[in-house]
Amino acid sequence: MKRLEIGQEIETEIVAITNDCIFLDLNEKSEGLLDRSEFNDENGECKVKTGDRIKVFFLGEKNGEMRFTTRISGDKANADILENAWKNGIPVEGCVEKEIKGGYEIKIGASRGFCPYSQMGFRQKENPDNLVGRTLTFRIQEYKENGRNILLSNRAVLEDEYKSQVAALRHKLQEGMTVTGTVVSIQNYGAFVDIDGFQALLPVSELTRGRVKDINEILEVGQTVTAQIIKADWEKERVSLSMKSLQENPWDTVAKKYPVESKHKGKIARIADYGLFVTLEPGIDGLVHISDITEESRNTNLRVKYKVGQDFDVEVKAIDTEQNRISLKPAHGSEQDEDAKKYLGNQQDDGETYNPFAALLKR
Repeated sequence: MKRLEIGQEIETEIVAITNDCIFLDLNEKSEGLLDRSEFNDENGECKVKTGDRIKVFFLGEKNGEMRFTTRISGDKANADILENAWKNGIPVEGCVEKEIKGGYEIKIGASRGFCPYSQMGFRQKENPDNLVGRTLTFRIQEYKENGRNILLSNRAVLEDEYKSQVAALRHKLQEGMTVTGTVVSIQNYGAFVDIDGFQALLPVSELTRGRVKDINEILEVGQTVTAQIIKADWEKERVSLSMKSLQENPWDTVAKKYPVESKHKGKIARIADYGLFVTLEPGIDGLVHISDITEESRNTNLRVKYKVGQDFDVEVKAIDTEQNRISLKPAHGSEQDEDAKKYLGNQQDDGETYNPFAALLKR
């Protein structure tokens, strides 16, 4: 391995993890060392494992050991280290001491820096009261007067993290995949679903095969949903999801369930100037054209006589499975037809053909 310069970034593999240190593969007899605390979560559990590849910055040699970091913090933050961090773009950790005019005062080791309001946070702005006292990661934008004038940006770090995250998801999330995520916000046009930190859109038209009156009746913030990726435009960072595509398509069996001339009970789903759309089941709407409603003319206002949600008996006229269309016409109630069949059947039990005039003479 070539001699490393202080501040140089490398990608390497974790070869071992102890209670205090992470050992890094340097492709030679010696190994690199990294403080395990840099990868500990809030519960003290290490977030990486042996075999993982990580990006680190070279700090220099100490007692014959090659020391590395993912960021500058604590006792590492002396003047020389901070200057190297500025020159080489190494992230630094600092505590938000207080809010001052135009931004925040940040303490980094024995030094202090300034982070403007515009450089704090990324996309989502936080309440200033929630920031004071927190330890955050920054990138040094300016380093002047031997460290007496340090300009910091938290936003630059978060932007880089987001870009890396999107680049990883670009390879992971492909069109056609089924994913699970959490609903983070709901709008009239759809819901935003968090998938590994990326927010994808689940349009209201992709929720279900049936009609959606109110999206809030189907989804709520915090709900876990399973959906299919139907479009991924990573150049614009837009991913679209569909729950509907994972549901059985009722049009696949419509010809068998609703043969021509069969009669069914439905409900009026929508009223147009040219006819009534009647729902036979969720996802299956058929059109009763105004010309088939015998008592109406083409100039009739159907909205005066019919109401959405009203029961409506129909007979199937035609089915176009390629276009997912079904043509209907009004029918006598299916219950009336069943009663008529039973009545006629009872009259024919004696094996004779039913004759209404003969039945009259028998009285």
